[in-house]
Amino acid sequence: MAYRFLLTIVALLVGTTVSAKDIWDDVEHGYADSSGVKIHYATMGEGPLVVMIHGFPDFWYSWRDQMAGLADNYQVVAIDQRGYNLSGQPEGQENYAMSYLVADVAAVIKHLGRDKAVIVGHDWGGAVAWSFTFAMPQMVDRLIILNLPHPNGMSKVAATNAAARANTEYARTFRNGQASDPNIFFGGPMTAQSISGWVSDPEARKHYIEAFEQSDFDAMLAYYKMNYPSPPPEGTPIPQTPMIDKQVLIFHGLKDTALHSDGLNNTWDWISQDVTVVSAPNAGHFVQQDASHLVTSTMKWWLLAREPE
Repeated sequence: MAYRFLLTIVALLVGTTVSAKDIWDDVEHGYADSSGVKIHYATMGEGPLVVMIHGFPDFWYSWRDQMAGLADNYQVVAIDQRGYNLSGQPEGQENYAMSYLVADVAAVIKHLGRDKAVIVGHDWGGAVAWSFTFAMPQMVDRLIILNLPHPNGMSKVAATNAAARANTEYARTFRNGQASDPNIFFGGPMTAQSISGWVSDPEARKHYIEAFEQSDFDAMLAYYKMNYPSPPPEGTPIPQTPMIDKQVLIFHGLKDTALHSDGLNNTWDWISQDVTVVSAPNAGHFVQQDASHLVTSTMKWWLLAREPE
């Protein structure tokens, strides 16, 4: 019987950042071809491959502290998902179905001449990371997820937790509305300035505004229109995903008002190898920035502890 390990770390200081200079001018940039759609990535470091996938609304720069922290031991690659920043922005919401998002990650790994990678995902990037692991387990070394519970946990909490369902009303607004609606983004318009409002660092926010000015807002909402599930009717059996046979590290900022931490319950029942769950009680949805030091140091420790001797 596989060993299952649950670790909860309570961090008192989660607002600190890694003491590293900004990497904006230190990364190398490239593009992979995903069936005609260019996928932009930024990379630094050498060694085993780590691919990082951002969520909404974000871009590759979200991972700057983790990239700096891992670059001494790994080649770290942070992608712009399709529709964002410098990646391709195909028209039509059908081009943002999960199968295409998964294929984009595979295209980057193959473009870099690798067979597999450590897959890291946050928010929608977390959904892509889970889906990539289900669809292409042979290309996954280990899996790291930030603030996106396992799909089984998401379905279960949506069906049984009224507070969790209420917290996801924004997603139904995104799924049913249009980017041009004047109240689409939490009661206001969707602009480069409004969707970068969560970024606390004023210098970083400048990069975010620039990235969002060259992104496609309709594409951002297409992720929800094509992939966001409806809550199952009460009493409906929760559909189960395939068992994951990978080592998994999960971070969750407990002040996330969108994704309820109850979705983490029983995660270890759906994974046959060891599972490490790290809670950040004072961090919100963007745990990789709110709890930067905790996330980066734990991620590095966890990865190095599982490297073959």
